[in-house]
Amino acid sequence: MTGPGAPSRDELRAHLLRHYIAGDVATPRQNNLRHFRKMAEGDPYYQFGLDLGPWTYEETVAMMAGLAGTSPDLSHWYGDDTIDVERTLDALDAMGDRIGEAARAGSTVLLATGHPGALLDVLYVPLADALRAAGCTVPTPAEGWSYLSDEGRYGPEIRTIQYNKGVAALEGDDELRHTHHSAPMEAMLANLADESRYWPDLVIADHGWAGAAGEAGVSTVGFADCNDPALFAGHVLGKIEVCVPLDDFVLPRHYTPLTRYLMARADLSA
Repeated sequence: MTGPGAPSRDELRAHLLRHYIAGDVATPRQNNLRHFRKMAEGDPYYQFGLDLGPWTYEETVAMMAGLAGTSPDLSHWYGDDTIDVERTLDALDAMGDRIGEAARAGSTVLLATGHPGALLDVLYVPLADALRAAGCTVPTPAEGWSYLSDEGRYGPEIRTIQYNKGVAALEGDDELRHTHHSAPMEAMLANLADESRYWPDLVIADHGWAGAAGEAGVSTVGFADCNDPALFAGHVLGKIEVCVPLDDFVLPRHYTPLTRYLMARADLSA
């Protein structure tokens, strides 16, 4: 289904390839492999709050080739890597179908992003607005909750959950911050459980926000770059319902056609 201003699948395919959201992406192969190895070794920072169990490095490389379209060649150490655009489009279709189901049911939906600079205003906020317009509840639990993060550029930094039109992100030193951490979503779900209301029917998120929700048993759909294997592994294990492979840090305006396509697939008004 397409709506006003929404691209067709063929049009979106061309757009994703033109702007390196899929196809030949800017994430270096060596960075991908480093992250694959870190996840396989059980490094919590690369597991996004998911209990993934044992994975070998070789299994991780093969899994990412199958789900994201990265190179399966273990001898491909350096240079460019790829995301298969057809896998991106198929996952967007599946995500749109799940969001549409939630919208028709008037579900409670949590939204959160660890990539606010690229994805907040052009992807998550339009989804939150459209879901509210469709009759969904978009709660804002644990607003103002803070913790000491080890992700600060110049050392540990206090980071706080802030909401922009219903979408959670982390703020530190008066700026929105990138994060892999799962602790903020864990705090949000704990807050909802304490209040005994608004338990989410669906979470739309990325990074540790998605991982923590999936680990808690919440129906979760998420976005992940090809150097973020944890959500794909979570999908294999049945903890993440849909994982869309894409480069998650191109110019924000380039995600607008993707958002329109996703909302049209979900039968949501822009």
